[in-house]
Amino acid sequence: MEKIIEFYFLESESIHDKLYTLIPVIKKTVEEIVRCYKRGGKLLVFGNGGSAADAQHFVAEMVGRFQMERKSLPAIALTTNTSVLTAIGNDYGFEKIFERQVEGLATRKDLVIGISTSGDSQNVVNGIQKAKQLKIKTMALIGNNGKLNRIADIVIPVPTDNTPRIQEIHIFIIHIISELVERTLFDKTKYKSGSETVDIIAPGFRIL
Repeated sequence: MEKIIEFYFLESESIHDKLYTLIPVIKKTVEEIVRCYKRGGKLLVFGNGGSAADAQHFVAEMVGRFQMERKSLPAIALTTNTSVLTAIGNDYGFEKIFERQVEGLATRKDLVIGISTSGDSQNVVNGIQKAKQLKIKTMALIGNNGKLNRIADIVIPVPTDNTPRIQEIHIFIIHIISELVERTLFDKTKYKSGSETVDIIAPGFRIL
């Protein structure tokens, strides 16, 4: 057991050592999310399985909060309405479950985010493609490669093919993004400390 645990630690460490190359694209992602919110848009986020959970986690950080007591930010996980998912799946096929929701819910002010460890999940690919057809900005969190790497406007590729490690790093990156979005949009000095919190928007920024 100890050898297996040690192997997991070493494997994770070796992948994290390669993540420095992702700093520019993570920064670009944060800037795009900030632009989305400044123009009055929302995030639409989706994925399958563990990536569905990551999509919901990401949305929770935006609508609730991450580290800072502040105004709620608009975001929707397209993985949670079982009536919508089962109706679309039954009538059109599972590969259409995100595409139809993007078509019905997204506007050009929004940012559509797909999460797929393989980068090839067809329903995620279709959701991103629909957004691009509608001229809506897109972003993808993926593993080493996949179709989404060639389709989405912004892509964060985790440098491994190991699915569990990709999922772990996806949530790690989502936490970094959440932190930076809050720091950019809201007063950088007002973090939650016990019951003493202040909701102040950074100078020059107004949430519509």
